[in-house]
Amino acid sequence: MSDMPNTPTAVRGGGKAPVLTITDLHVYYGNIAAVKGISLEVFEGEIVTLIGANGAGKSTTMRTISGLLKPRKGEIVFEGEKVSGLRGNEVAARGIAQSPEGRRIFPRMTVLENLELGAFLRKDKAEIPVDMERVFELFPRLKERIAQKGGTLSGGEQQMLAMGRALMAQPRLLLLDEPSMGLAPVLVDVVFEIIERVNAQGTTILLVEQNALAALNIGDYAYVLETGHIGLQGPAADLADNEEVRNAYLGLA
Repeated sequence: MSDMPNTPTAVRGGGKAPVLTITDLHVYYGNIAAVKGISLEVFEGEIVTLIGANGAGKSTTMRTISGLLKPRKGEIVFEGEKVSGLRGNEVAARGIAQSPEGRRIFPRMTVLENLELGAFLRKDKAEIPVDMERVFELFPRLKERIAQKGGTLSGGEQQMLAMGRALMAQPRLLLLDEPSMGLAPVLVDVVFEIIERVNAQGTTILLVEQNALAALNIGDYAYVLETGHIGLQGPAADLADNEEVRNAYLGLA
């Protein structure tokens, strides 16, 4: 795919610096390059989405931002501070939380215990019950299941729990990796509605999603990853109308 012109920074960020800047990121699994020099920006208040086929490097990018993988080259800067190379707990302590691909909840712990773990690094203990209620407002089903073991929840409920657990960290940047994977269409709609609500409440979101149409419909800006590099980028609405994207990812040509 050919690159679209970049949207000027001033238009996206109102003249402010990005919350997250990734520059020339290279990530390897052994000798295999999974991410090959990508650069991207996320500005405060945005929903930025990464779309692309399986194996394009989307989840690898997210895991590297979170500190679960170490880049071989390149830099990740969050709120003006370099975070590439930090451990996962150090990245989380700086205000980045991830709802990972496959949910990764703790199956033998209750819903409440899973949510409490999300707030483990927080110092403002008095505010944790306030955020717990916020999570229950977003996900009423979790309140109904508060004493139930995570492993006994349905797939949709586990996805809600994974997102709720990440929100309990009170992140300034929320990473959502394939939140609609494996869900029934009606639950996919619910999940994307909740993502929009979370963003409207002030949380900046970086979203990896194979459901490209749904992601572009709620996104502000989008990047298309192709086998480890960015093939296309631009305002999400423009990419949704782009013929190459429609052919490759939306099935709407």
